[in-house]
Amino acid sequence: MKKLLIFSFIILLAGAGYWYFIYQKKADAKTVYEFAEVTRGNIENLISSTGTIQPVRTVEVGTEVSGKIEKVNVDFNDMVKKGQVLAILDTTFLSSAVRDAQASIVRAEAQYHKSQKDYEFNKQLFDKQLASELELLGVETTMKTNYASLQSAKSALERSQFNFDHAVIRSPISGKVINRNIEEGQTVQASFSTPTLFLIAENLAKIEIHARVDESDIGQIREGQEVRFTVEAYFDKEFSGAVRQVRLQPQTISNVVTYTVVVDAENTESLLMPGMTATVEFVVDKKENVLLVPNSALRVQPTEEMLASMRARWEGRRGEGEAYAGQGRPRPGGGNYDRNAGGGFQRNGGGNFQINQGEGSQRNMSDRMARLWTKDDKGDYSVIMARKGITDGKMTEILENERLQEGMQLVSNVIQPTTAAQATPNRGMDMRVMGRVMGGR
Repeated sequence: MKKLLIFSFIILLAGAGYWYFIYQKKADAKTVYEFAEVTRGNIENLISSTGTIQPVRTVEVGTEVSGKIEKVNVDFNDMVKKGQVLAILDTTFLSSAVRDAQASIVRAEAQYHKSQKDYEFNKQLFDKQLASELELLGVETTMKTNYASLQSAKSALERSQFNFDHAVIRSPISGKVINRNIEEGQTVQASFSTPTLFLIAENLAKIEIHARVDESDIGQIREGQEVRFTVEAYFDKEFSGAVRQVRLQPQTISNVVTYTVVVDAENTESLLMPGMTATVEFVVDKKENVLLVPNSALRVQPTEEMLASMRARWEGRRGEGEAYAGQGRPRPGGGNYDRNAGGGFQRNGGGNFQINQGEGSQRNMSDRMARLWTKDDKGDYSVIMARKGITDGKMTEILENERLQEGMQLVSNVIQPTTAAQATPNRGMDMRVMGRVMGGR
């Protein structure tokens, strides 16, 4: 029995210690507020994408003649001029074909001239009624057949001469050889399709980027728009360009629709190479010397402490106004405050602080307006409503506001205690709830 009492006492003592430790820790827990400064500077609204660097113009050089490559005169990265000999095919069989075609023409001409003389002779006999019409028709047919053979032989000579001439492969443009697909001794076949022997870029001092832009962003892209881009090979260097073309042909991959945007850029230093992947930023809008706040300050949700402080402040102002009214004098500043559709606070001369939704929904107002929380020297919290401008994802422009000044400290983060006794949900308040608090209702 004695042991049972001792054990129960130990359990009771441990429970009391645990209770004291937990609740004392809860009592010591406090909400931590982080602050950020309102700054003034430059900001840009950017659209990011990736693309592939390509030459402005490339030409695939092939061959229309089959045969063995006898000689290759150029290599990768060689500069060539228009008309320069790039490679030569073996012309042994090609020259033989030309000579055969020439011989066929001589034979066809001889046969045609003989048949022409036979026709003239038989025509004279027919005119003197010494030859029948059938005999004249046979001679005439032979003459025309030999004439057709002569024309066919001439065509064969033209084809043979064409193949012989094209055994010498020349550059169609001036530029740089960026690819070569042949070696000396290799046999190429041009019977079914033209094989590509060389790929020549006309001018690598200028390049273009084919960037893929999402359909949700393509509406903000326009011709002539400023573009900045980087490549992995030179991660510390930034290049610039401009939008030349927005192509209308969409491309759908995994249900994502994108459009090709062609960007022109200079490559005077010859650092950019075809095929490089570029990280592209399209400058949609930019502002200079504007008020900036961190985006974290726009997402702050008020705590009970902040709401209570603001409510007490507004109740004090309302009491002061009523005191003035009881003495027959107008309230300081005249009237209470009203929230209009434009996003600011204004006095309406009426009752408590209210929010008049006016035109447009609360969602649209939230998209345009920013709620910024400040703390004065007395420790009182207040909210400043301001219109938002452009954002770069980290900072947001705040349009000029008389209550918001450079260097002002804003609440940028609220760290709530994790214990249940001290912590309260950091819930968001819509504009109606804030109106009731600031109106004292």
